[in-house]
Amino acid sequence: MPRPEEFPEQVAAAQKVLDDFMTAFNGRDVAAFEATFNFPSVRLASGRLVTLNKGDMTPERFNEGALAEWDHSAWDRREVIHAGPDKVHIDTRFTRYRKDGSVIGGFDSVYVITREDGPDGPHWGVKIRSSYAP
Repeated sequence: MPRPEEFPEQVAAAQKVLDDFMTAFNGRDVAAFEATFNFPSVRLASGRLVTLNKGDMTPERFNEGALAEWDHSAWDRREVIHAGPDKVHIDTRFTRYRKDGSVIGGFDSVYVITREDGPDGPHWGVKIRSSYAP
């Protein structure tokens, strides 16, 4: 099996996707957030597998359900567990915070970041998320 250190450019590209993902999510920037995905994308959480397509995210979703009291999130861990020429698996942990800085919760997730051909050429984006976050 290929080791992550054999694919430094791919790992750097995948880590940048996670940087951009968190920045866009915290900024509630729907267009920038969608730009971090390779659609269709799937999320497995709370016992449900949800397929996400471009246009599914709306500004209102940043304030609903599990995000009702959420203000921002931050990565606590991002450890590459597998890497190859067009796919990187990253074991993550992130924390959700309220506006006053108090913690809502910390959650473990695995992100699969893929390189796919798009209209503007190769694009790295989130393809799969398996999360313990609601």
